[in-house]
Amino acid sequence: MFLLIILDKFERYYITLASGALVLVLVFGVCMHSMSAIWGTLNLPSIFTSGFWYGASEEGNSGINWSTIFFIAGMMIMVEALGKAGFFRWLCLTLAKLVRYRIVPLLVCFMVLSAVLSMFIDSITVVLFLATVTLELAQTMKFNPIPMILSEVFCANLGGAATMCGDPPNIIVGTSLGYTFFDFISNTGVAVAICFVLVLIYFVLCFRKRLLRDEKNSGAAVCPQPGTAITNRPAFLLSAGVFLLAVILLATHAQTKLTVACIGVIVAALSLVVIGCTSGGKAVLEIIKGVDYKTLLFFIGLFVSVAGLKETGVLDVIARFITTVSGGNAAIIVVIILWISAVTSAFVDNIPFAATMIPVVRSIAAASGIDMGVLAWALSLGTDLGGNATPIGASANVVGTSVAAKGGYPISWGVYCKYCVGATVLVIAVSMGYLFLRYL
Repeated sequence: MFLLIILDKFERYYITLASGALVLVLVFGVCMHSMSAIWGTLNLPSIFTSGFWYGASEEGNSGINWSTIFFIAGMMIMVEALGKAGFFRWLCLTLAKLVRYRIVPLLVCFMVLSAVLSMFIDSITVVLFLATVTLELAQTMKFNPIPMILSEVFCANLGGAATMCGDPPNIIVGTSLGYTFFDFISNTGVAVAICFVLVLIYFVLCFRKRLLRDEKNSGAAVCPQPGTAITNRPAFLLSAGVFLLAVILLATHAQTKLTVACIGVIVAALSLVVIGCTSGGKAVLEIIKGVDYKTLLFFIGLFVSVAGLKETGVLDVIARFITTVSGGNAAIIVVIILWISAVTSAFVDNIPFAATMIPVVRSIAAASGIDMGVLAWALSLGTDLGGNATPIGASANVVGTSVAAKGGYPISWGVYCKYCVGATVLVIAVSMGYLFLRYL
């Protein structure tokens, strides 16, 4: 499965679904003769329990993590509604106007916007909208958008590491190990805040001269006004209200006892009602069609494949190997998890790696007595930040470079790595220092 994902010859969801089917039939059925393993991996009864929606700990067992699936699907619907209402384009154009369309302040604003939005919305969506608006402004203001798009991609992955809902690996870590929105904010969020300041300085130093030269040569330009992004004001205001409600529910879900699956369903339902009432039934159908079902199927197949490794004891062997190599030393284990996660995620999609490593982290914590939280934060920071190093390390990178190429500004591996590898090593090193100083 990993090899085929790396080769990228087939769509990812085909690969994980086929892998999952082989696990169910060959491993659980033919080899183990275990219907209970098949049924436990499918994990369907959990959806119909009250604890799935309210009150219970969200720590998952092996098998399909339906909390993750429901939450991501709900957020996808909300984001589709926000995009249809013009929310993202309005936000970008408003910031551009606030800095009077000066390019270096615009770079800083878009980096901040990318990081902040990615704390609450999938980084793929954030990069898609930001890169598209950046290209539009670049054509009007006559500057090269590549520096800005590279910075936006990096900050989207960085911001996504700060919260449970920011990046798919964090959603998997949070729902599988029972951590809340505030657990992430108060742990990985602090590391991300420190890293963001350094990354902001790094990219401004890298690109400032080039952007100032572009600004000098561009002259006066007539740029689109923020109001042009809003075609349906009621839909815009109500969709923004749903987004604000989603942030509040996520921030308070440890107090309200609403699970992330329940929050996903609530915001999805409200988004569809808002669009239905303001734009009609046809718009609702467009939003439902716009949901990335391939990603949801990818997750389902992935969870089944990882369950096969768990049930057959393969993950326990990996956990024992890491514990043995490290001599049970907590500091060495944290370094191994952080750097292996970062290096692997630079070349392999970080979602399957995170899903595979979660049972390993749980086993290491049980065997060595190390606090599982420290290992979880190391895994989260490694997978989220390591993916920044190459154009294929995270889905947001692929989207950003694709949008740039489509707009006539292709970003080669050489150009991407020239600026992003150094920044990635910087943030991983800072994260390691943070983990040592705070927890070890």
